[in-house]
Amino acid sequence: MKKQLQENIDFYYNEQGYVVLTEHFHRERGYCCGNGCLHCPFDYENVPEEKRKRLLEARPPKDGA
Repeated sequence: MKKQLQENIDFYYNEQGYVVLTEHFHRERGYCCGNGCLHCPFDYENVPEEKRKRLLEARPPKDGA
């Protein structure tokens, strides 16, 4: 049985009303899906290289970096 997602833990709604998956959700899943998710903690490892490069350049620096 799949776990039911919890708002503000696994996802939130952005200003446009879209569901945005959190870093917590991605870490629980355990891998990069390759879609270029906003909160991907895996540095977009399965995203095609050209898009991956753009995403990494646009990503704000992580805390403590």
